[in-house]
Amino acid sequence: MRLLRALAAAALAVLALTGCSTATAQRTVPPLPRTERDRDDLIDAAQQVLVDRCLARQGLTLQNASAPRDRSASASRDRGAADPRDRRLQGALFGRGRPELSVTLATGYTVTAHTDGCVAAAERDLYGDQRLWFRTRVVVNNLRAEAQQRMKRDPDYRAATARWTRCVNPAHGARPGRPDPAVSTRCARESGLTRVRARLEPALLARVRAERHGQLTTYRQLRTRALRRAADLYAERTVQVTLKKGSDPS
Repeated sequence: MRLLRALAAAALAVLALTGCSTATAQRTVPPLPRTERDRDDLIDAAQQVLVDRCLARQGLTLQNASAPRDRSASASRDRGAADPRDRRLQGALFGRGRPELSVTLATGYTVTAHTDGCVAAAERDLYGDQRLWFRTRVVVNNLRAEAQQRMKRDPDYRAATARWTRCVNPAHGARPGRPDPAVSTRCARESGLTRVRARLEPALLARVRAERHGQLTTYRQLRTRALRRAADLYAERTVQVTLKKGSDPS
């Protein structure tokens, strides 16, 4: 999750948002960033600000953690059992109890999330509808995986995969657990798998995107809302810094 990058990186992003103070405390919303990367960074920084505020209201910060952040389920359980501070922080961040949100993808995988916790609260602030954002984001982020799942059912792909398997596995002896990368690449070329994949995957991805047009549209609308809210937070913080600096003696 982009939200929980290293705290230092997040702090730098917030500082970049704040920028230089203006001569007067006028609240102006800057134009939205042009590149997707810069837009991602703006949303990330705004989300981090909202999470930090949420944690602060509970007397917590990300610095309360006793170990580097590892959010795997097993690591969370182990650390939570060892340190109540981490267990409280994890609950405050990601919610407690059974997840309330669940989406089962076309690939068969199920993704879950909580509606409580500071992450969920930040998403509601930014996107307006956390449930809708969760469902839409999960589907849109897995469009390529859905296309690849369909590709595996294609007869040409299955035949090429079988040829690749025979190529990378020796005729006699044990099957390697993981083929040598050079051998795998050579066999993908010789079996035709590379060619079949290059032909099928773009077409299938385009088909999946067409079928998910409504969800893609919703995704863009929610993300635009988040960008505008993030820009609004930028303006609020700029005014705060300006007022604070303006109160200092010259």
